[in-house]
Amino acid sequence: MSTLWETLSDVFVRNGLVSAFTFVGLVVWLSYVVSDRLTGGRIHGSAIAILTGLVLAWVGGTVTGGTQGLADVPILAGVGLMGGAMIRDLAIVATAFGVSIDEIRKAGVGAMVSLLVGVLASFAVGAAVAWGFGYRDPVSMTTLGAGAATYIVGPVTGTAIGASSEVIALSIAAGLVKSMLVMTATPFVARPIGLDNPRSAMVYGGLMGTTSGVAGGLAATDPELVPYGAMTATFYTGLGCLLGPSIVFVTVRALFG
Repeated sequence: MSTLWETLSDVFVRNGLVSAFTFVGLVVWLSYVVSDRLTGGRIHGSAIAILTGLVLAWVGGTVTGGTQGLADVPILAGVGLMGGAMIRDLAIVATAFGVSIDEIRKAGVGAMVSLLVGVLASFAVGAAVAWGFGYRDPVSMTTLGAGAATYIVGPVTGTAIGASSEVIALSIAAGLVKSMLVMTATPFVARPIGLDNPRSAMVYGGLMGTTSGVAGGLAATDPELVPYGAMTATFYTGLGCLLGPSIVFVTVRALFG
């Protein structure tokens, strides 16, 4: 038995990326089963999968004493590559191919305004919460405000302006919490706010900004709306990465520096 396990372990290690896809696919499949059978689809499988991933990352880091979560486990080292920027960006670009140009034109100014309002409001709320919890220097306030925008904007902004690793980690955590909240709440608020057409989905994506949260929430509401919400949410991330280390940081430093 030990020889068999050693052989399988060697195969997993040598084919790290394939092993990662297999493992993540199994986790996602189980998450969707739980979503369907225990919540009737109201809590999307993606939200359950993200929560499961966070727990497994903590377990992996605790067991190995490493800093990269499950990627520190030799047979799951490929998770580090799979979760990297390359495949993430490929997924974002692939999502955009489901968008209709005519629907984008219909959204017009509303989608653009929602982007600016969503980004700036997230920065403001995040910075205010940071100030309330004692993080009152401009770098920390800006970084945590960026994390309230998305868990991608947070570390990008923090790295650019020299935030500490602790603050950057908190910004990522804030973004993940937001993503999960948006993902789980969207199906419940969709009807009251009229989230039932491509135009409203684009505005919603621009206001919320978290691509994974918006995509998961819209998938549980109406899968046909996913590309539209995800597209403006992706632009939101890019806009946040541009404004965070520049205009927002300069403004926060002028007010609180």
